[in-house]
Amino acid sequence: LLLLYWPLYGAAFALLERGGVLSGFHQVSCVIDHWIPFCEYFFIPYLFWFVYLIGTLAYTFFYDVPAFRRMMGFVILTYTATLAIYVLWPSCQELRPETFSRDNLLTRFAQWFYRFDTNTNVCPSLHVTGSMAALYGLWNSRHFRSRSWRWCFTALTVLICLSTVFVKQHSVLDVAAALPLCAVGWLLTDRWERRHGA
Repeated sequence: LLLLYWPLYGAAFALLERGGVLSGFHQVSCVIDHWIPFCEYFFIPYLFWFVYLIGTLAYTFFYDVPAFRRMMGFVILTYTATLAIYVLWPSCQELRPETFSRDNLLTRFAQWFYRFDTNTNVCPSLHVTGSMAALYGLWNSRHFRSRSWRWCFTALTVLICLSTVFVKQHSVLDVAAALPLCAVGWLLTDRWERRHGA
């Protein structure tokens, strides 16, 4: 039943991407964004986000149901809050480079990716929120409670979050907005689980 949230969320997000907003888009950027260079190699961790999130969902679903329920609780809280923000305060960014100094497979992919994925509904960053959801699920999994595993997953999460600004898909402000949202989601989900049990 918890998995039913994903198609519902996907439909709502697609509707917003087609312009179902209450007002015009607000451009998000800050001076730090212009100090950060575009680096196509960060598309590797950026795209690994899909493996990280889906893989964690699949692993916990089959092998650690309590961790899966906690992760989905976190997802439902933070993703629903993000949708509400996108409705009430639609955002966009104009940070993508128009030309690339290098010509390689990743810069060619970037050109296609920019056409495929819009630059709207960016604040707070879903890439950051999804990465934190995976981290939350793995930290709560009974199979990955050692310090080495936690450090590994934390480092991967940080790398994915950094990748969002280096591929110019997000502003630093998008990342900064997602982190307190995730902290609140983590706290509320933990509190719910302590009261009701997993």
